[in-house]
Amino acid sequence: MKTTTHFISLCATVFLLSISSANAQSINLKSIKNAVTTATTKAPTLSKEDIANGLKNALTVGSTNASTKLNKPDGFLKDAAVKILLPPEAQSIGKNITLIPGGQKLLDDAILRMNRAAEDAVITAKPIFVNAITDMTIADAWNILHGPNDAATTYLKNNAYTPLQMAFQPKISESLDKKIVGGVSASESWKVLMNANNKVAKSVAGKMAGMKTVNPDLAQYVTEKALTGMFIKIADEEKLIRMNPTARVNDILKKVFAELDKK
Repeated sequence: MKTTTHFISLCATVFLLSISSANAQSINLKSIKNAVTTATTKAPTLSKEDIANGLKNALTVGSTNASTKLNKPDGFLKDAAVKILLPPEAQSIGKNITLIPGGQKLLDDAILRMNRAAEDAVITAKPIFVNAITDMTIADAWNILHGPNDAATTYLKNNAYTPLQMAFQPKISESLDKKIVGGVSASESWKVLMNANNKVAKSVAGKMAGMKTVNPDLAQYVTEKALTGMFIKIADEEKLIRMNPTARVNDILKKVFAELDKK
């Protein structure tokens, strides 16, 4: 009887030990599984240097895409968002000139020349953007990352506008100064027309009619409009990269903006 009791006690002990061992194994496996899951699902935090490099890359991609779209025939002319037209204060001139035989063609030619000059000038933008992007600090990158959807565009505008203006205007002037039919350039025609408009606008009758003076410097006007169009397109590219994962064309862009998407 005693032997039987000992045998039963021994079996019970073995059974309890086996259960305890199984539970311990189950707990260990569960812990390991949780650790592996955490390690594989939690992406490592990007460093500030990674973020800066990612945003520099985004700016390079965005500015290059914008320049490429505009630096071709009809890049400005056939895009309603950036097409260069007569200034608002000169709209009355545009209406009146169309009443003159051949006036509409003159107006169309003037608009064509302005847009072609802008399209030609955009080619000078890329190295200027590269310089501005290279000079970006980690603090700049951090502000852009946590800024509005046009924060990168604003950074470029603040840091590249003046150099772009200095590069664009000579190129645009050269294009507008080329002689057209009749031996007159677009710049000369504009200056004569705007000076005549301004003389009338300054008169008593002109003031009563609400006429406004117009800058007779066509190259300056076209340069300003070309730069406005350039930054409109860069803003479009920035928004696309921020909002659309498929626009993130390389690994560093994907990593930086995937991190931003989690916030």
